Formats: sequence, structure tokens, C-alpha cells
Amino acid sequence: MSLSRTRAAKVIERCRELSRITDVPGETTRLFLSRATHAAHALLLSWMRQAGLETRTDDIGNVRGVRRSNASDTSTLLLFSHIDTVPNAGAFDGPLGVLLGLAVMEELGATELPFNIELIAFSEEEGIRFSFPFLSSTAAAGGITHDHLRRKDAAGISVEQALRDFGLNPERLGESCAFSPATFAALEVHIEQGPVLEAEDLSLAVVQSIIGQSRLRLRFEGQANHAGTTPMPLRRDALTAAAQWIVDVERFALDHKQLVATVGRIEALPGAVNVIPGTVELTLDVRHPSDDSRHAAVGVLLTKAQRAAELRGVQVKATVASEQKSVAMDATLAASLAAAAERAGYPGRTMFSGAGHDAMILAPHVPTIMLFVRSPGSLSHHPDEAAREENVEAAIAVVIEWVLGLRQGANDS
Repeated sequence: MSLSRTRAAKVIERCRELSRITDVPGETTRLFLSRATHAAHALLLSWMRQAGLETRTDDIGNVRGVRRSNASDTSTLLLFSHIDTVPNAGAFDGPLGVLLGLAVMEELGATELPFNIELIAFSEEEGIRFSFPFLSSTAAAGGITHDHLRRKDAAGISVEQALRDFGLNPERLGESCAFSPATFAALEVHIEQGPVLEAEDLSLAVVQSIIGQSRLRLRFEGQANHAGTTPMPLRRDALTAAAQWIVDVERFALDHKQLVATVGRIEALPGAVNVIPGTVELTLDVRHPSDDSRHAAVGVLLTKAQRAAELRGVQVKATVASEQKSVAMDATLAASLAAAAERAGYPGRTMFSGAGHDAMILAPHVPTIMLFVRSPGSLSHHPDEAAREENVEAAIAVVIEWVLGLRQGANDS
């Protein structure tokens, strides 16, 4: 096996080793500030120290490692992704970007650079535990508020309390979490989580923009009643109203190009086999490259929810859980990364991201770019999520070529 294949295989094996650290035996589930996160931190920190990085954990729980330049008054290049997971996840969504960044820093070895490189493993991106995504990158961007800290998980534990229980100090978030003010560029490498690169038989692509998304919670309120004694015409069944609306959501999204809309979670109460559901709570996730089109779609879908409810004498209420605008990546960095791909022997393909990423949080504060790596079978958020050595190697080669190109640019300036 060649050196290049060895470094790609090492990244994949490290991702799989990290995936075995889990809150739920038999699957990969690692939530923000959980017990498994402690063990994941210890492993990541050991790998970073073996690579000669200066390491620390900040007060939102991000693991950070810095490769120092010998130059004076240096700026900083930031490499990043996340290490938390969805329930029953795969091994590569997030960790691939972190461990590929570490591989690049290891490969650079003693190569002299006129800037520092900082690697950040964000501890929370998925938004599973506290029903709110991007807490860690928001902290790095200086955006954590008291409202964020007051959010509670299903057990009633607040973000603030979870930080303290983990041994962190929420009073020091602004001081310890911010990325260096001398940061001149930031790169997130991430699996595509979609079918485009597989369909085109490409290893990677440069992300030009991340589409906006709206997440809402809906509650259909009808009347719970006896399933045997209540005639069909006299029922106020919250579940049938919700079911009709779910189908409406699918039909509407299918009729509109680039729009995706998902009802991802549903709970019917009281949840007994012989009781008509009186309450249904569910989620709605809407995404589109155009913010205006996304907002319009949300409006239409809420109108459809109201109509479905009225048809069955049911009430419906919607609340916004989170809202993310469409975010453009830095055009100059996108061009330089595509050029680096061409120099490394790969097409400089560009695309937009249909998923949200930490890059969209950092982009308003520092020039930011993303590199997508092919997802075999287009699977993600699934135990069978995979990565192939040839695609990982392509990404390593391109990032190294890009970093060296940044060095040349810094020297020329």
C-alpha cells in the first residue's frame, strides 16, 4: 500500500474507532456533553498531542489543537468540523472532517508555514440533545445568549447546567471559545450526505453556498375519545388531520424544484390502541437555496395545516424552532480551493449544500469554505454511512495543495 493510501486508510480507521465511543451500546449515538463525549475528547486529544499540537478544550466543549508557525505576528488558518452525532449514526458525518484535518497537519510535518493552523472539533452541531443546532460554532462566533443557556433537554437539564456538569464554565464562553481574531480563512471538510458526486463519479466538490432552512414544531389538538363508541363522523381525530397534512407536505415539495420538506418526528397522544388521538406533535424541516422561496413554502404549508385541521374540527398551532438563512461561502476561497483541486488532478466541481453545517455559522465572521467528499451510496445519518480511501485521499491531497497555495500567496504578499 502506498503512503497516500495509508494516510487515507488511517483517517477512515480513526473515524471508525471514534464511532465505537457511544452513549448507546450497539450503535453510534454520541450527544452533546454526554458521558461518551468525555471519552471521545480523551481520544481526540491524544491523537492531537501525538501530532505535536498544542491542545485544549474550551468552555462549550470544543476540542482544539494548534500547529504553531515559527513566524512572528502570524495569522491563523482554521480547519474544523463536528464530533456529535444523530441517534444511531454512521462514523463519518463530522468526524471525517476533523480527522482529515488532523491528517493534513500530520502530513505537513515540519513544513514551514507563515501562519498557524488551528483544528477545532466542534462538540455540538446536530441539535439533538437541546433541539437547537450549532451551539458550539455559535459560541466560537460569539453568539451564545442567555436564551441558549436556558434551553433544556428531555430530562430538564439546561445547557448551562450540562456545561457545569461536564466541568466547563459557561461564564467564560466569550473568553475561551472565540476563534483567533487573526483567523484569515476557515475550511470545513465534510461528507456530501447526498447523491450528486456518486452520480457523477467524482470524489469531491467545492461548496459555494449552504441553503437556508426553517425548522418548526406543530401541534394538532383534537379530542381524545373512546375508539369503540365514538362514530366516525363525530370524531375530532388529531392524527388523521396530521396525516393528511403530512401527505400535503410531500406533494407540495415534489411539485417545486429544489424545495425539500420533511416531517421528521411525530408523537400521537395519549398513545393507546383504543383511544382516538387527541393531540399530535410533529416537526417540519423546510429547505431551499432561495430564502424568499423557502419562506413562501413555509407559509403555504402552514395554510395547508390549517385547512387539514379545520376539515376535522381540530386546532393547529405552529412555532418556529430555528431559522437559518442561506449562506454563501467566500468566493475567493472557493476559487482557490477549486484551483487546488485542479492542480492535484481532480475536477474543480462546485455545488451547493442542502444540509446545514457549522460553516454557515462561521461564514459571516471569517472567510469560510467547504469541501465535500463523496458519500458512497449517498447514505448519511445511517449506520451504513461509508467513506472510500480513494475519495478521502483525494480530499487530503487537495487540502494540502490548498494550504501550500495559501503559503505561497502569503509569501507573495
